Amino acid sequence: MVEKNLDFRSDTTTWPSPEMREAAAKAQVGDMGYGEDPSVNELERVAAEIFGKEAAIFCTSGTQGNAVSMLAHTDRGDSFICEARAHLLTTERGHWSVIGSLIPKPVPGVEGFLPPDAVIPAIGRPRGAGPRTSLLCMENTHLSSGGTPLTPEQMKATYDVAKEHGLGVHTDGARIFNASVALGIKVSELAKYSDTIQACLSKGLAAPVGSMVVGSEELIAEARFYRSLLGGGMRQAGIIAAPGVIALTKMVDRLAEDHANAKVLAEGLQRLGIDLRLPLKTNMLFIDYSGIGWKGEDWSEACAKLGWKSRGGPTGTRLVVHYGMEREDIDAFLEGLAKLV
Repeated sequence: MVEKNLDFRSDTTTWPSPEMREAAAKAQVGDMGYGEDPSVNELERVAAEIFGKEAAIFCTSGTQGNAVSMLAHTDRGDSFICEARAHLLTTERGHWSVIGSLIPKPVPGVEGFLPPDAVIPAIGRPRGAGPRTSLLCMENTHLSSGGTPLTPEQMKATYDVAKEHGLGVHTDGARIFNASVALGIKVSELAKYSDTIQACLSKGLAAPVGSMVVGSEELIAEARFYRSLLGGGMRQAGIIAAPGVIALTKMVDRLAEDHANAKVLAEGLQRLGIDLRLPLKTNMLFIDYSGIGWKGEDWSEACAKLGWKSRGGPTGTRLVVHYGMEREDIDAFLEGLAKLV
């Protein structure tokens, strides 16, 4: 039975499944610093295999995973290209600047997609007056576009132009499994078009801690060095790695339930006069309740009365559907909300 977790704020609020809790309690452990934790080693093996890459590294968070990946691709003073509203640009405390002395070159995209003709003008010349551009970063799904999945064709187009100009390619795939499920393809089909990928275990996949970075043996070796530099070298980490194996092997397919429940929620809210600011693509709704005369406090108070957590913005907010919410919960929420509108 699923433990109820009625929290719309984010899929970062997911709780580990009973099987994950059991796996953590029974995990085989060793010293990760010596490469001797069997649970960590298994997690990294499974991740590399699923993505079709040579190697993988277990990181404490998505931000750390993006940071070690970007550092592995670049030298100090380099520039990198990313979409203008990319999460790693706007929300990750500028690790690329503080740690790597990297210079961002934001490029406005189309629902997160970076068209080749928009990328080319942003590429700095290797020996020009400006900084060398050594890295291009994609984001899949693209959070600021409403959780939009990039297709393999879109990723290939961006990847190809980056490679034509000698750039490394990293994908912030915090929710890349949502993308693969929404597109109905294996995640390895998306991974073809990136040298490194960071994928969160602790969002929709519901593990308690961590993210994976996958890539070539050479790039992952560099990432391991930078993980240590950032204090990410753990010891008996099998206790948190074991749930990650469950996340990758047993929690991916169920993301389709989240997407279906998000659609039910979206349709129900629209019937009540609450609009969507962005088209629904995966498990995220960006809603606008100003049309029913509500403000943020009205939304937050209504959710609290119904037993849900949600942060109301001035005219709207983001709702994220995830593990711990079932169809019956969405139906009950909509029924209760209808009485309050």
